[in-house]
Amino acid sequence: MIISASRRTDIPAFYSEWFVNRLQEGYCLVPNPFNPRQVARISLVPESVDTIVFWSKNPAPMIRFLPTVGAMGYRFYFLFTVNDYPKALEPGLPTLAERISTFVELSERIGPRRVIWRYDPIILSNRTDASYHRKTFKNLCQQLAGRTQRVITSIITLYRKTQRNLAPLEKHGYVFNKDPRSNPETGALLSHIATCAAEHGLDIFACAETRDYTYLGIKPSSCIDAALIRELWGIPVSSKKDPGQREHCGCAISRDIGMTDTCPHGCPYCYSNMNPEIALKRYKTYDPGSTALIGSPEPSEEDPIAMQGPRM
Repeated sequence: MIISASRRTDIPAFYSEWFVNRLQEGYCLVPNPFNPRQVARISLVPESVDTIVFWSKNPAPMIRFLPTVGAMGYRFYFLFTVNDYPKALEPGLPTLAERISTFVELSERIGPRRVIWRYDPIILSNRTDASYHRKTFKNLCQQLAGRTQRVITSIITLYRKTQRNLAPLEKHGYVFNKDPRSNPETGALLSHIATCAAEHGLDIFACAETRDYTYLGIKPSSCIDAALIRELWGIPVSSKKDPGQREHCGCAISRDIGMTDTCPHGCPYCYSNMNPEIALKRYKTYDPGSTALIGSPEPSEEDPIAMQGPRM
């Protein structure tokens, strides 16, 4: 079983102590995001866990726990999102310099193959246009080259809740491209990004994109990558696509142990927060000793598999 920690929230940044407590207890409880009364009891004993995949924009708080996690016998790798957006789009993050420093430290501790850079999502606006991304991506490549071996990117999908959360910025001068995949600049931008990645020794992949950009040198991605897990640790894990994810997502089957509306980073483009204020309020109730990320629900009698839900 692969544990996803987590598409739904930033466990390394905000819930690392809870996570390690759950490893020590050997299980956690996870409410179904579509039916909170259905609560799964997920085994976290080392014998049940093939790999842990961490998703984070700031894994610095988790670093001190990594020796403990490794000593307990767990295998893991990180999907580390590093953009360089204006503060309005990523209000709760440390400075870019701090995040680059964390990336470097993490890579030095566990190796560049186990720290995967996500440049995600690509937001096209009057303040983050194609030229902005060309410059930003090149700068990040220069700083992260040798610290990772692959980068995963995607173009933003403006779901209704995403548009709603971005709307306040439009009142302050932002103009967002509502159909970026149809923008004639997008193909040229992706081509530039692919070339820049290759020049810096990085393999580049596209996350859950409806269009195939292989002709630009950007291969479809599996962020939860069974092939990578087999390469890293030589263990037999299935490459079967996770049916709970979006149609064009290539991720292998995993169990996500996070909860939506719990990440206080406050990024208005986030697919997992319906309301940043609710997420902050929930985080303030966080108890590192609880059995679930937020609260201590009772497990369902049938102990169902926790549904993943789309990363929206």
